[in-house]
Amino acid sequence: MLALYRNGRQAEALLRFDRIRARLADEVGADPGPELRDLHRRILETDPAASLPAVLSWSLRRLTGEHRIVFGLLGIAPGPDTTLPAVVALTGLSPARARRALSALEAASLLERSQGGRYAMHDLIRAYAATTAHDLPDDVRETALVRVMDFHLHTAHAADRLLDPIRQLVPLEPPASGVHPLPLPDAAAALAWLDAEHATLLATQRTAAALGRHHVVWHLAQRLNTFHLRRVHLRDALTTWRAALDAAAHLPDPTTRSRAHRFLGSACSRLGLHEEATGHLDQALALAVHREDVLEQAHTHRVLAFTWEQRGDDRRALDHAQHALDLYRSAGQRVREAETLNVVGFLAARVGDLTTAWDHCQAALTLNRQLHNPDGEAGTLDSLGFIAHRSGDHHQALDLYQQALTLYRGHGQGNEVPDILDHIGHPHAALGQHDHARSVWQEALELYRDQGRDNDAARVQRQLDGLTPAPGG
Repeated sequence: MLALYRNGRQAEALLRFDRIRARLADEVGADPGPELRDLHRRILETDPAASLPAVLSWSLRRLTGEHRIVFGLLGIAPGPDTTLPAVVALTGLSPARARRALSALEAASLLERSQGGRYAMHDLIRAYAATTAHDLPDDVRETALVRVMDFHLHTAHAADRLLDPIRQLVPLEPPASGVHPLPLPDAAAALAWLDAEHATLLATQRTAAALGRHHVVWHLAQRLNTFHLRRVHLRDALTTWRAALDAAAHLPDPTTRSRAHRFLGSACSRLGLHEEATGHLDQALALAVHREDVLEQAHTHRVLAFTWEQRGDDRRALDHAQHALDLYRSAGQRVREAETLNVVGFLAARVGDLTTAWDHCQAALTLNRQLHNPDGEAGTLDSLGFIAHRSGDHHQALDLYQQALTLYRGHGQGNEVPDILDHIGHPHAALGQHDHARSVWQEALELYRDQGRDNDAARVQRQLDGLTPAPGG
C-alpha cells in the first residue's frame, strides 16, 4: 500500500510538472528567455504543491546512477545546448553509452532533442542539474569540464586550419586523454560547425576563464578570429580578445601578450575604437621589438597601417605598411609579402602616387595568383579598382570591383562585401549612373548596420543623401 501511495504521489507530481511545462511553453514560447525563472516562481505561488526539485528528484530516481551523473554534468557543461560528440567528451563514455544516457534523459522529459540532433534543457531543469553536479566529487566535475573544453578547443583548431591554412598559430597542448576532436572534411563543414557551436565556444572560453585554464582562453580567441571576421562577429572578437589579454598575464610564453595586444587592437579598429586600438598596437610593437621578433613586428606594422588609414592619416599608414613589407620580405614570407604589396599600393593611391600604386598592386596580383591566395587576389582587385577610379577609368574600375566582389562572396568573406559595394557606387556615380549607385550603396548601408559598423553606415548614408533624388522621389 505504501508503494502504491508513493507511486500515486509521483504520478501526480509528474502530471503537475507537465502542466507547468505546458504553461511555460504557452507564456514564454519554444525558446524561453531569462524571464523563465520569474515566471516559474509565479506559477509555484499559485500551485504550492508543485515542487520542481521534488518532481525532478523523483524523475532521477527512475534513472541509473550513470544516467544521473550525465544529467548533473550536462547542468555544468558550457553552452546553451550540446551534441552527442560533446557529451562523449564531457562524460568519457563510449558513443553508444552516451547515446543511451541521452535517450533516457529525453524519455524522462529532462532533456529535449531538436531535429538537428542537438540536446537542450530548459533553464530550470539545467539549474537543478547543476545542483546535482555539486554532489559529485570535485575531480569528477573538473575532469569532465577539462575534457569538453579540450574537445571544443581542438575542434575549433581543426576548423580554423581549414578556413585559413596559411595562418601561423601558437601550438596547442595535446587534448585530455581519450578526447578526439570532431573530424571536419572541408572548409564548408568547418564553417557550419563553427556557426552551430558559436554560442557554446564563447561559453567555453568563459568557463575556462572561471577555472583558470588561461591557455584555453587565449587559444580559443585565436582559433575563433578568422571565423569572427568571416561572419562579421566583430563585438565577439573584441570580447574574446579582451579575455585573452587578461589570460596572457598568466601564461609563460611572452608572445601571447604581444599577440593579444595586436589582435585586440585590430578588433578595436574594426569597431571604430581607434584610440584604444593604437594604444594596444603600440604596446604590441614595443613588446615585439624588445624580443626582436621580426614577424610579430611585421604583423603589428600591418595592423597599424590599417588603423591609421581608418583614422584618416594615410601617410602614416603608408609608412607602417612599407615597414611591414620590408620585414615580410626579409623573413621570406611570400604570402604576407603579396598581401602587403597590395596594402602599400592602395595607400600610395590614397596619397596620390598612382604610378607606384599600380605597380605594387600589379605585383601583388601576380604573386597572389601564383600562390593560389583567392582572398589576397580579391583584395588586390579591389585596390586596382580604386586606382582605376582615381585615374578616371570608371568602366575599368567597375570591372575590377566586380571581380573582387565575386571572389569575396565565393569564399564567404562577408565582412568585405559591404566595402566593395561601397566602392562600386563611386564609379557609378561618376558616370552619372545614380540608380546603380543608389542600389549598391543601399545594400552596403544595410550590411554595415547588420555588422554594427555605425561609422561606415553613417558615411554611406551621407553618400546616398548627396545623390540626385530618384525620379518621383
